[in-house]
Amino acid sequence: MIISASRRTDIPAFYAKWFFNRIKQGYVLVPNPFNPKMISRVSLGPQVVDCIVFWTKNAAPMIPRLDELQDYKYYFQFTLNPYGEDIEVNLPSIAVRIETFKRLSDKIGKEKVLWRYDPILTNEKYDVDFHREAFSRLAEALKDHTEKCMIGFIDHYSHIRHAMGRHGIKPLERQEIDLMAVSFKETADKFPLSLDTCTVKVDLRPLGIPSGQCIDKGLVERIAGYPVSARKDSNQRDICNCIESIDIGTYESCLNGCVYCYAIKGSYNTAQYNRQKHDADSPLLIGNIREGDVVKERAVKSLRSDQSSLF
Repeated sequence: MIISASRRTDIPAFYAKWFFNRIKQGYVLVPNPFNPKMISRVSLGPQVVDCIVFWTKNAAPMIPRLDELQDYKYYFQFTLNPYGEDIEVNLPSIAVRIETFKRLSDKIGKEKVLWRYDPILTNEKYDVDFHREAFSRLAEALKDHTEKCMIGFIDHYSHIRHAMGRHGIKPLERQEIDLMAVSFKETADKFPLSLDTCTVKVDLRPLGIPSGQCIDKGLVERIAGYPVSARKDSNQRDICNCIESIDIGTYESCLNGCVYCYAIKGSYNTAQYNRQKHDADSPLLIGNIREGDVVKERAVKSLRSDQSSLF
């Protein structure tokens, strides 16, 4: 089993204490996003967890306690974008986040910290030339602290279109995408740095940029030290290449305040309200078990395969 922690919220930034409590207790409760009263009890025992994939924009709160994960294999998807507080409202400065990225990499190894430059959006302030320069500058800063960068392009989900419009952010034109992609590839090749797209929505293979996996079978096997038998994740969009995982996060609970966030469908007031219900000792990320909740054990097992893995 691979644990995703989490596409739905920034656990390292805001819920690190809760996460380590769950590791200590050996299980977590995860509500069904479509029916919150239906709750899965998911074992976090190291005998069934092949790898944990952390998603974050600020790993600093988690770094001092990573030694507590000595029985687990894991890696980080660390998003580091060059936007200002108008787009990513509540983040530390870019300089601070670069230093956090480096500190994390120095502690756990650069192969376990993937840089995400995602989502790429444009407006009058953040135009193609801005991204060319910013990507080059960040790649220079991170070149000794990561092996791979995942790039992704803005999705105009219906619930964020109003926010996008307020900031003059329109759907990207193919010419913009190609101009940025060519520049990014030239920069990545210079260092060198592996460069993949997140999802197959934008096909950049003719430009030498393959479509990658964020939850990556090859990387999981490299970190775990054994082959895994894992299918494509049927719970993700068809354009997603990731292998199967179990996400332990909860929507409407991230406080980063990014205007493009797909995981906040109401407003950030909702996320702040939910954060007030957070109990670091609860098996649920938000709130506690209530009357009428139905908790069922989720059948999980290691994906370890003793047969030869095909690459």
